[in-house]
Amino acid sequence: MARINIPIDALSDRLNLKGRFDTIRTQSIGNRFANLKPISEFLDIKRLSKPRDFGELQNRVNYNLSYFSSNYAVVFVMLSIYSLLTNLLLLFVILFVVGGMYGISRLQGSDLDVGFARATSSQLYTGLLIIAVPLGIWASPISTVLWLIGASGVSILGHASFMDKDVAASFSEEAV
Repeated sequence: MARINIPIDALSDRLNLKGRFDTIRTQSIGNRFANLKPISEFLDIKRLSKPRDFGELQNRVNYNLSYFSSNYAVVFVMLSIYSLLTNLLLLFVILFVVGGMYGISRLQGSDLDVGFARATSSQLYTGLLIIAVPLGIWASPISTVLWLIGASGVSILGHASFMDKDVAASFSEEAV
């Protein structure tokens, strides 16, 4: 059976995504959130308007995705927290796996001796896997991730497409 090759470069070139995420990888978290725009500017109702055509919509989205990028990251984090708080079983599974891995790593390779039983690190990791996989499947992480992608996409792209540029950016663009 032949492999299917998806031309990622062609897709990223077509959608103009080539260098958009390069700065995200190189920035620290403190620098990433240092340029948060004030909430009054982010939710300025006076600047909401319907774009005239697709060219203006594309122009607005390109401008707002870079201008409000930190605010959009905060929106994504808030939606992630909301999705975990509404899916408590998934939150429990994540905390269980992280806590189990931390507890097993604290043993530093030695066996766990509980008096009547002795377990190696390999057996503990296997037990954690046997418990976590069915719980993880039952917690429906795929539907939670798909909801998160959809909710983030609708809210972020909706804001970016309906929020008009500020006046200074509009005049500087016309002068060029």
